[in-house]
Amino acid sequence: MRASTSINSVNLINSINLILLLFFVLASSAPSQTLPDTTLSQIRFDQKLNTQISSDLIFRDDQNRPIRLGKYFGRKPLVLVLGYYECPMLCTLVLNGMIQTASNIPWSIGREFDVITVSINPSETPSLAAAKKRTYVRTYGRPGAANGWHALTGDDTAIRELAEQVGFRYAYDPASKQFAHPSGLIILTPEGKISHYLFGINFSSQELSDSLRQASANHVGSPIKQLFLLCFHYNPLTGKYSPAILFMLRLLAAATLLALLSLVLKIARRQKTPIPQPTQAPIAM
Repeated sequence: MRASTSINSVNLINSINLILLLFFVLASSAPSQTLPDTTLSQIRFDQKLNTQISSDLIFRDDQNRPIRLGKYFGRKPLVLVLGYYECPMLCTLVLNGMIQTASNIPWSIGREFDVITVSINPSETPSLAAAKKRTYVRTYGRPGAANGWHALTGDDTAIRELAEQVGFRYAYDPASKQFAHPSGLIILTPEGKISHYLFGINFSSQELSDSLRQASANHVGSPIKQLFLLCFHYNPLTGKYSPAILFMLRLLAAATLLALLSLVLKIARRQKTPIPQPTQAPIAM
């Protein structure tokens, strides 16, 4: 019982730490918006299911070698992630979410499927891509992942052509020197056709697993709604929410925090309460 209670307490404390992090992030002041709303409203995925990705697009791999994108076609389903390696928030959340989900499915990177990350920033270098790849491969931890993770950089022409083909709408803000972009994964068939989109920063293990299996069989899924970005008014440039939603999230975070603290206090009181020892009957002589 004590071990179980201790584990529950640790889990609750971890949950509180996460809520505290969320609360302080939400409580921080949002930076001023530098791109107009009309531009930000266009930051999204245009779902282009069944589109064949050009195999002739040239990028550079993490060893600074020119590579045709088609080199990765014809073998396994692919998870394609567009972003940039020095992104201050959203790209890291997307890749962290993908790694966490990929760690919870039977299929492995480098064995049943590959991952391709492509920087939308033409000034980023292969050495930076290599460093990010090492970090995520180490975090993932499964053998063979390094051979199945392809971290690419390229020139502006190739980047824009790929983004157009997959429907990835983004914009560059010179004032902040950041890119506004949507969040999600693109699942490709082994031949390089778009099979599924997974939106957001947290992904269902079942959805990722099913999408990869269907893509491996050259099945193309159906369009899905981008409810996460639309309903919560997420600003992909600042990594913040709109003021009205921000206020609601702060209230929810505070309420959740108070509820968790109350539960921890109850458990602490129970642990301090002495457990009555059973009385033993006198031994007959």
